[in-house]
Amino acid sequence: MDWTEVNVSTTTQGADIVSAALINLGAKGTQIVDRADVPDPTQPHGYWELIDQELIDSMPEDVHVKAWFQSYKIPLSLMETLRQLPLLSGMDLGTLDVSSDTAKEKDWTEYWKRFYKPFRIGKRFVVKPGWETYAAAPQDLVIELDPGMAFGTGSHETTALCLELMEKYYLGGRMLDIGTGSGILAIAAARLGAEKITAVDVDPLAVRVAAENVSSNGLDEIIFVRQGDLTKGLNEKYDFAVANILADVILMLLQPLKDHVVNNGVCVFSGILLDKKEGVLEGLQSAGYITLEIRERGDWCAIAAKMA
Repeated sequence: MDWTEVNVSTTTQGADIVSAALINLGAKGTQIVDRADVPDPTQPHGYWELIDQELIDSMPEDVHVKAWFQSYKIPLSLMETLRQLPLLSGMDLGTLDVSSDTAKEKDWTEYWKRFYKPFRIGKRFVVKPGWETYAAAPQDLVIELDPGMAFGTGSHETTALCLELMEKYYLGGRMLDIGTGSGILAIAAARLGAEKITAVDVDPLAVRVAAENVSSNGLDEIIFVRQGDLTKGLNEKYDFAVANILADVILMLLQPLKDHVVNNGVCVFSGILLDKKEGVLEGLQSAGYITLEIRERGDWCAIAAKMA
């Protein structure tokens, strides 16, 4: 089968927004190609990737979102949708220039795999796709993660910051993952020793992808993946919670989350743009949280906080 491959030029901040819009228009899959997601192997970082310089050099200078449609025509509403996105998001989404081409089935399924190799986050986590082999050291906590549709592979700054803070602050007990996406944070908690984890996402597609990744890691008895809106429908208390979502949603979450985390429980919040950081910190203080640590990377930050 041949596919129509659509390529949209955008920014790092706009990549997820454009990707979601293309999925909503009927794309069967998307790929984000962003140099910012690939650490420079010549520079020291908090995490590194097993990837060669030639592959990095082959990536475009700007951010590209590729999408594949089972049609020879670009959806008629594509240009109008892209025109509206900056107004709806309030963000700089770049040029949003569009190009298209025909892609063979094999071209799509194999091409993007070249950009997804095993990589390390923090001191112990290693994320690898199922088709790659990795010789784990005794201290490594390996997460097998096959990206699905528009959900992340773990190399984005927001996910990396979450994993680093989890590595530092998770000390055991039940864990809640709000906005689980690919399920990477829930799987990471299981690798850290959590024996009961609830992973929630409002998107049914994310729930399916996360459940598949949980199964591929052999964690069906530990991680319960469910569709839900933030904490609605939850009846349990947790010792640790993580939410890698947008700042405005975090602010909505702070008060109801207090009913689901034990006293002195730790919460990690990420997906916060730097220009939203102060607003989130004020919200945490107003809701009675104690800020433990703030970490920044690129345009993003993550906050570890404690229930008072």
